[in-house]
Amino acid sequence: MDPTIDFDRYDRIRPIRWTGEALELLDQRRLPFHVEYLRCDTHEAVADAIHALVVRGAPAIGIAAAWGVVLAARKVQADDGSEAIAALEPAFARLNAARPTAVNLAWALARMRGALVDADAGWRERLTLAAQAIETEDLAANRAMGVAGAGLLSPGSGVLTHCNTGSLATAGFGTALGVIRAGVAAGVIDEVFAGETRPWNQGARLTVWELQQDGVDATLIADAAAAHLMKSGKVHWVIVGADRICANGDTANKIGTLQLAIAARHHGVKFMVVAPSSTVDMATASGAAIRIEERDAAELLTFRGERTVSEGVRAWNPVFDVTPHDLIDAIVTERGVVHAPDTDRMREMFG
Repeated sequence: MDPTIDFDRYDRIRPIRWTGEALELLDQRRLPFHVEYLRCDTHEAVADAIHALVVRGAPAIGIAAAWGVVLAARKVQADDGSEAIAALEPAFARLNAARPTAVNLAWALARMRGALVDADAGWRERLTLAAQAIETEDLAANRAMGVAGAGLLSPGSGVLTHCNTGSLATAGFGTALGVIRAGVAAGVIDEVFAGETRPWNQGARLTVWELQQDGVDATLIADAAAAHLMKSGKVHWVIVGADRICANGDTANKIGTLQLAIAARHHGVKFMVVAPSSTVDMATASGAAIRIEERDAAELLTFRGERTVSEGVRAWNPVFDVTPHDLIDAIVTERGVVHAPDTDRMREMFG
């Protein structure tokens, strides 16, 4: 494929804006009909925004949390980094608790904490530089992954994606959606399909809107139509993101990913996971050890604040599921591609 991709043409959206005084987050609850930024002046406001899905997507959550630490530092009096670490622990804990499944959140906070080690009186500047680096490196990684993942596709490919893994979920360009953007730019993708992704409809509200902004034609499908679509022969790759990738290649992602992987294997469709190396958790042996976040059942029982089912009905609302590594054909990161991932191949790439 042609590596000279016009990234600016396919990368027009920024969900996170640091003004120097506050953090502005594109409110993804309001999309696609209202494009509004929520101003956060404190780390508590950032944590609340992460929990409320104002900002979502594992890389974007980590970036937002890093800036949240910068905001928290403004209220701390400390002579050096070691004093600052102790004083910032409540802020670290508050931010880390906002979304427990996405490993990028803990990774970004650990990196921010590490920036304070051996820091002198200029520890606040160190924090700012660390947050900027996390954001800048994510964008560069996404573009590298886009090129690498698109390189696995054959001309004329049809692809199906799930949830939202684009600019809205990252510093820009996206993970799985970055591969799709790069594939469209290189002329190897003929059709793009996006699942609606209930109950928050990230695919319907965010992914197809985001592609529309970049002039990429996409077809929205109901989640329940995915297997039927695969049977039609129109899909050659399912391309998804990840919130945590274990040491054996098991992957946690938005609920509904597992059933896509099962259907893909049955229909001979390839399955690709795209995520930065910060999503890889080599300390977690397998998906069995991942804590799966559950959210308020009201998200299933209501729509835009109005109840849609009768009173007394119970609901179960897990946010993620785990796809076993043996259903994954390739894991794409900025470090390279792991084909048919297992413990040995993951160790070769990530140590």
